[in-house]
Amino acid sequence: MNPRPSTLSTDGMVSSSHSAASTVGARILADGGNAIDATLAMAAMTWLTLPGQCGIGGDAFAVVREPDGTVWTVGGSGFGPDGADVDFYTERGLRSIPLDGALAVAVPGAPAALAALHAGGATRSLADLWAPAVRAAEKGLPCSAKTRDDVREAQAAIAADPGLRAVYLPDGRLPQVGELLPQRDLARFLRELARDVPGFYTGSFARQAVDALRAGGAPFSGDEWAAGADVRPESAISGHYAGAVVHQTSLPTPGWMVLQQAALNDGVVGFSPWLTAPAVDRMARAARLAFEDRMATCGAGNDGWKAVLEPAAIGSARDRLDGHRASSGAFSVNAGDTTSTVAVDADGRAVSFIHSLAFTFGAKMTVPGTGVVLNNRFGRGAYLIPGHPNAAAPRRKPLHTLNAWVVTDTSGNLLHVGNTPGGDGQVQWNMQLISHLLDHGLDPAEAVAAPRFTVFPGSDADVVGRPAELRCESRIPEDVRAELARLGHDVAVQGPWAAGGSAQIISVDTARGLLSGAADPRQEGAALGV
Repeated sequence: MNPRPSTLSTDGMVSSSHSAASTVGARILADGGNAIDATLAMAAMTWLTLPGQCGIGGDAFAVVREPDGTVWTVGGSGFGPDGADVDFYTERGLRSIPLDGALAVAVPGAPAALAALHAGGATRSLADLWAPAVRAAEKGLPCSAKTRDDVREAQAAIAADPGLRAVYLPDGRLPQVGELLPQRDLARFLRELARDVPGFYTGSFARQAVDALRAGGAPFSGDEWAAGADVRPESAISGHYAGAVVHQTSLPTPGWMVLQQAALNDGVVGFSPWLTAPAVDRMARAARLAFEDRMATCGAGNDGWKAVLEPAAIGSARDRLDGHRASSGAFSVNAGDTTSTVAVDADGRAVSFIHSLAFTFGAKMTVPGTGVVLNNRFGRGAYLIPGHPNAAAPRRKPLHTLNAWVVTDTSGNLLHVGNTPGGDGQVQWNMQLISHLLDHGLDPAEAVAAPRFTVFPGSDADVVGRPAELRCESRIPEDVRAELARLGHDVAVQGPWAAGGSAQIISVDTARGLLSGAADPRQEGAALGV
């Protein structure tokens, strides 16, 4: 299990995938800021500490639980181009939308989401909250092993973009671990953005971004870019599991898939010992079924998800699940590149936050002179399948992978806040985390370090048609893996910590007034109390 125990505190806690981001968040809480303030500060710092995973040119989502028990969300996911339909791409000889360059880009939702989160309860200005990240960008943060690996993965595309090349390939070479990587263009841009977030969508930057994308062949009109500024608080979507209430992000996220799996697993998984073959088999088949429903009927912009969560549909799905072939399916799962944070303050306010560029360094394209790296969410989440719920279409948000959650009791008292990055692994691993906590009573450190399993397929647009597998970290015992194979799963064994993701959890013991939290040992994060 996790070589580190859970962090303990009574006055507040944060957790993220990098110690520098966690340190910023903890300082905000210690100085009297709240969980929203801490989240906004950590978000900006992770743009620098984990630049392959996230950036201001990406998307962002959050679930907020208020001290009075109310729960709300913000969702920042932008539209695809106004000229984007299936014919636009197929007439150019494309079978799928490219993952690099202008054609891959959707309007970034992160700036609007962060502004909406700030308006929902921050106590300090964005300029103050982002000041540590601005200073770090000016000076340069030490290159981590993770960032070096990400640069190596995307090196050819990074070399082709002047803005990325100047930062991440100093003197034309891979950066050394520990080498400072200043981002002075980004520092200037963030200082301006903190004063004028709407300008990202309607000002000079917006015009510059749209011009660059149009020059790259993407059919943006500019109107869809301006429309991306409209992000407002929304209600969470919720379901029950093991006597608790799970609150999730709404469309275009796949939060409903976690709720569907919870409904299918409730009263079943918890009656099997932890991570035994029956428990893994049930959760894997529930995840497979959720992906099949998503692929068949549930789009990023329709109400198909509501239909599959109706009691009658859940009952029918349980019947389907009982007779479901373990290895069926036709769509594979990519790990993805995303990062997340969690925060709880002394008043009991909790925020689960997640943001991403989609794949490593997004579209590998910067807006010249700004340091802003653009996402490749449209390439990842829009299909060239005519009539499909997630087919490319004008002013349509692409399929998403990001989701975040908070768990309360039925009276609204906070129990757990958590999330994990990891592409289409997210909805599976989040279900596993929730089961570890609620079915088996694991503490946060045990839950984030628990062996993972991942159904392959998921639903990324670029990998439709790959063979189905059940990927299991080798720490899942050999006899369990053998039983899963006998149950019909095509088991693929991964390294002991190789599944991916970087989970964060903070749990609340209300009787003792105690917070406990942990960051996934699969990355270099930290949970810090105040």
